[in-house]
Amino acid sequence: MRKTTVSDALFERAQNLFPGGVNSPVRAFKAVGGTPVFLARGQGARVWDADGNSYLDFLGSWGPLILGHADPDVVAAIESTARRGTSFGASTDREVLLGEAIRAAMPSMERMRFVSSGTEATMSALRVARGYTGRHRFIKIDGGYHGHADALLVSAGSGLATLGLPACAGVTEGAAADTIVVPFNDETAMRTAFDAYQVAAVIIEPIPANMGLIAPKPGYLKSVRQMCDAYRALLIFDEVISGFRVGRGGAQALFGVRPDLTCLGKIVGGGLPLGVFGGQSVIMSEVAPEGPVYQAGTLSGNPLAMAAGLAVLRKLDQSAYERLDALGRRLEAGIKDALAATGVAAQLHRVGSAFTLFFCAESVTDFASAKRADTGRYARFFHEMLDRGIYLPPAQLEAGFISLAHQEDDIDAFVAASREALATIH
Repeated sequence: MRKTTVSDALFERAQNLFPGGVNSPVRAFKAVGGTPVFLARGQGARVWDADGNSYLDFLGSWGPLILGHADPDVVAAIESTARRGTSFGASTDREVLLGEAIRAAMPSMERMRFVSSGTEATMSALRVARGYTGRHRFIKIDGGYHGHADALLVSAGSGLATLGLPACAGVTEGAAADTIVVPFNDETAMRTAFDAYQVAAVIIEPIPANMGLIAPKPGYLKSVRQMCDAYRALLIFDEVISGFRVGRGGAQALFGVRPDLTCLGKIVGGGLPLGVFGGQSVIMSEVAPEGPVYQAGTLSGNPLAMAAGLAVLRKLDQSAYERLDALGRRLEAGIKDALAATGVAAQLHRVGSAFTLFFCAESVTDFASAKRADTGRYARFFHEMLDRGIYLPPAQLEAGFISLAHQEDDIDAFVAASREALATIH
């Protein structure tokens, strides 16, 4: 039986300090119920909470820890850099080294700008797209999450393509008025939006992971690319999650679609706060001090994040991705067998080392179908897995992740725990 005394006490104290007792909403366990786990340390594929419980971690800090926790090379890089200074507010050689490594992996990012978060990256990329095209409106995907900038916190209206309405208190109708929302995997809706409005850009997660993990239909991304070209709009790929996760070249290499601008985060920062936006040199020349689109940040290019990111990227060669995919295939096969054995209506979506188990029988292809998954059943599954020492995303519509620190035995332990948990909730 898991001990929770210390986590319970910490959560009680935290609620007097932070809204909901947390510093990012999903950590509060509202989607699954119960008291949040307060983690104390991590090593490799495991984490330990404040009560001393140990878990195999299949969340990986929501994706950045592709090497696992406290990778020795990453820790060494951070330590040696910190001894020379943690922040300068000036340029360093590490910015050049990491920038060159990113461009070598993703040639579409001819020039780039480092920021401190994925939200900053997407917000800035949209600003650049508007400045470059001279247009104001942009298209986003229903259920696509691109950070918490005002213009991106909108929901879909009625019909195939409508101007967005605020989905968050504090976001004005004016801030959301230029956001057009269409369903994922729907080429007709996308074309309808282009026909109805002058569009600066389409911003899209090529592999959405914040409505659960959903792969694009064959040819969908190429069709979006063609529409952007035809209507003289920019294509922005939000690869904060998929970048360096599904392959060294990200989803754009996996699907053979070159965006005009790309946003990165998570893995590229090695577990430290970092975001990047970049693309065609002619577009990025709009960014200050070369151009009129202003963007700045005191901690942009922070040397610790640069060092951590470099240490991670140096270890992500082709053999690393082959191993991650093999572990992913092993997990997928095991879960499918467990579902067949227990008769639970669910389906596993996987791309490489990212996955989501949707508790529904119907096919999940967009946000509307993802929302019909049984969140109550997922909550029960989550807690059954937690009691068996497996740490998963505390919400149905999120993605889990495998790291290079996981071994085949860890995947088998995940599958065995899943079989027991599925039998229990069935």
